[in-house]
Amino acid sequence: MKNPEKYVGIKEPTYRSSWEWSFMNFCDTNESVQKWASEAVKIPYRDPLTGKQTVYVPDFFIQYVDKDSRVNTELIEIKPASQAILERVGKNKYNQAQYIKNQAKWQAANIWSKQQGIKFRVLNENDLFHNGKA
Repeated sequence: MKNPEKYVGIKEPTYRSSWEWSFMNFCDTNESVQKWASEAVKIPYRDPLTGKQTVYVPDFFIQYVDKDSRVNTELIEIKPASQAILERVGKNKYNQAQYIKNQAKWQAANIWSKQQGIKFRVLNENDLFHNGKA
């Protein structure tokens, strides 16, 4: 990390894909991002595939200043469009199951975030990369 003082997580930053690594690098180096953490929040939800109560851990917590100089706080999930956007899921059974599970996670995250006065957002490859570049 180039700016470790911005990282507010209690454990080492965690990434499970190159997309998440790219987003971590963005958080670390972008001057608008004031604070960030990876996998820092646990949100209870019911898994619709098993019916069991479990925990969802969004990929990132970030706090940043927008173009209007307002401070924003968000939870961010990085997910492929094929598991996040119904029209992109297709006939792939794994992606269909992930989509169903993700909808339950994200509903819980939206409710939790509203209670905290922050936002929840899902980003996919179209949000992260422009013309094939991060």
